[in-house]
Amino acid sequence: MDFNFENELKNKIALVTGGSKGAGKAIADRLFKAGATVIITARNKPQEENENIHFIAADLSKPEGTQKVVDEVIEKFGRLDILINNLGGSETPAGGFAVLSDEDWETSFQTNLLAPVRLDRGFLPGMINRHEGVIIHIASIQAKLPLYDSTLPYAAAKAALVNYSKSLSNEVASKGVRVLTVSPGWIMTTSSVRMMERIAKSTGGTMAEAEKGVMDALGGIPFGRAARPEEVAELVGFLVSPRAAYLTGTEYVIDGGTIPTL
Repeated sequence: MDFNFENELKNKIALVTGGSKGAGKAIADRLFKAGATVIITARNKPQEENENIHFIAADLSKPEGTQKVVDEVIEKFGRLDILINNLGGSETPAGGFAVLSDEDWETSFQTNLLAPVRLDRGFLPGMINRHEGVIIHIASIQAKLPLYDSTLPYAAAKAALVNYSKSLSNEVASKGVRVLTVSPGWIMTTSSVRMMERIAKSTGGTMAEAEKGVMDALGGIPFGRAARPEEVAELVGFLVSPRAAYLTGTEYVIDGGTIPTL
């Protein structure tokens, strides 16, 4: 098979949640460069607007937010071919289980698990009717290496997302839809910086100490640094392309060797 890498997603319509910054922005840019019509969602407009990428303002942690996105995409574009469930994050306080409220847990699960579930439910029927489509769930290595002091609800939600993603792939593979999981390790984004700031504030330490603490908690990164958003985007770009047509139901870890086991 011959592929035109630079135009391999021509005529495809892609949605990237949390696509205004960090890895989400890098993924959106990567899919656009491959020829896709790209839609992004976030609660606020991106600081650097790209007139070539369509933006939908929505709070996906709420059911009405996900429904708004589904309705607008179908109304304006008629269908969706590629769904990148990238939205995620942790805003819970550091300090372990004792400082976490029900609201902390519920917020983490709404954002990191239920938002993807609702979007999948909204777009899958159309993909199944056309017998084609790709869904990528962006999880995290914290599904396997939870940081109990700072991101326990996030880690639990991502573990649930990995399990859900595998189950969903088994259900819809025979119906023409591929479902995959990408689990990054530490990515150097603004969210990562905010997490370190919260840890530093909680412990009374410095940012450098917080960064070292995260590295130590992860057991170190053999590659010697956090991932760049563009590196994660390149993996996603491959997985949604025709070159990956036989891949489904698999979790792809991109962590610079952080996880110490197979």
